[in-house]
Amino acid sequence: MIQYRKILELYFKGVSQRTISTSVGSSRNTVSNVVKRAEQIGFTHLADTHTNQWLEEFLFPEKQAIEKGYFPPDWETVHKELQKKNVTLKLLHMEYAQRARDGGKIPYAYRTFAENYGKYAKKYKATMPIHRKPGEILEVDWAGSTLSLNDRATGEKLTVYVFVATLPYSQYSYVEGFLDMQSSSWLTGHIHAFEYFQGVPESIVPDNLKTGVNKPKGSEPILNEAYRELADYYHTVIVPGRVRKPKDKPSVEGTVGFISRQIIAALRNYQCFDLHDLNKQIRKKLDAINQEAFQKRPGSRESVFNEEEKPYLLPLRSTRFKLSEWKSARVQPNYHIQIDRIYYSVPYEYIQSEVDVRLSKDLIEVYFKDMRIASHKRLTGAVGQYATLSDHMPDNHRLFLEHTPKNSLEWAETIGPHMKQLVGLFLEKSSEKKALNQLMSLRSLARKHSKEELELAAQNLLVASSNPTVSVFKSILARNKKRQKAQENGTLTTAKTNEEYGFVRGAHYFGGKTT
Repeated sequence: MIQYRKILELYFKGVSQRTISTSVGSSRNTVSNVVKRAEQIGFTHLADTHTNQWLEEFLFPEKQAIEKGYFPPDWETVHKELQKKNVTLKLLHMEYAQRARDGGKIPYAYRTFAENYGKYAKKYKATMPIHRKPGEILEVDWAGSTLSLNDRATGEKLTVYVFVATLPYSQYSYVEGFLDMQSSSWLTGHIHAFEYFQGVPESIVPDNLKTGVNKPKGSEPILNEAYRELADYYHTVIVPGRVRKPKDKPSVEGTVGFISRQIIAALRNYQCFDLHDLNKQIRKKLDAINQEAFQKRPGSRESVFNEEEKPYLLPLRSTRFKLSEWKSARVQPNYHIQIDRIYYSVPYEYIQSEVDVRLSKDLIEVYFKDMRIASHKRLTGAVGQYATLSDHMPDNHRLFLEHTPKNSLEWAETIGPHMKQLVGLFLEKSSEKKALNQLMSLRSLARKHSKEELELAAQNLLVASSNPTVSVFKSILARNKKRQKAQENGTLTTAKTNEEYGFVRGAHYFGGKTT
């Protein structure tokens, strides 16, 4: 039997293959084959359990299969196929068994097939066991360590927080610095990461941080509405990691530590005054990391991403997601909500209700139970401003808002020429404020009286007085109403019938002209 253990022991000690061949009594080709196979699979040290038989089965599994009459699997092909979406080891075994039977060979049972693949993958591939499919998950987080830059105006140091996004399959990563960890920075980091990857993963795994998750309720956390909108826009889903469970996102946790050592530590003494400049330096370091060759397997993060993972990412939207922020507010008794100390109206029916407010750069939208009830152009500048739509007001408030001399004249014109003349007389005889108060009372009568009744009363008052008042107008309306009822009942006296306008006291009594 070939002395596999002795050959490798001497080789690991640096003994030449010629000397090893002489020492173990095997040909130089045999020694060369054993050494080459060990180098190919990255086998670098021996354990006490590594006997000659174990090493033979491990280094040359196909030889064992042929000697025992079994059809030898192509483990390299099995490993690559298993990385594809929806492909399982069970499916690959079925295909292998069919090929074996078609060739008149004996296939391994599934259990043996799985055990042998496990040995191959565990020892040969650094990525095994496979937990992720390409393009399946993006893990995101803020790095614990920070950077800094100098403020040009004050000279003080500003803290720069580092956003990290990692694709677990290829370990391809994106890194960017921000001046805060607010929701807008968090969402911007995601958008820039998607653009850097030129695609979107099927799901995103963040931590239970407040910028992404409102309430971490076990396996069903309540997401921040702006974060959920971003996921909907890019057709992906968000699956937050459990609280205090870093193994839910091991790739980004490991990458955060690696980034801290390779980027943050390397730039700790870098002097800059501009965040854009700092991010340019971060990008240079990041590109170098992504292009650096792996130590235990061929390729790099970038090559694995481009060759194996990028085709599985969802296509990027042609237009970038517009950032928004969500807040809650209570509608005040004046049917306004307060946002950044500026007031925006909503329909008065929602007074005292809790509403959700979506804030974008130029627009404010108000929602009640997922239904949009108001929208306004976002105001900037001095605090205390009001944005009020007349449609949101109660009728009496709207009437007061629209109560102007011009509006009053327009209303009077809809009643008739005498009413227009009467309103003009009110505006002419009194100050504008007093006249408007009188006209408000006058216009309120339109709710109880027809246009014909109002026009007749205005005509009567103009004949009776050159200094009209609202109280006299009301008395004329009441008298005319009473007279009309009497006529309808047939009880009006002849004397009153002959009085054309129903007045018995004369113009002098009402302050009118005398003959």
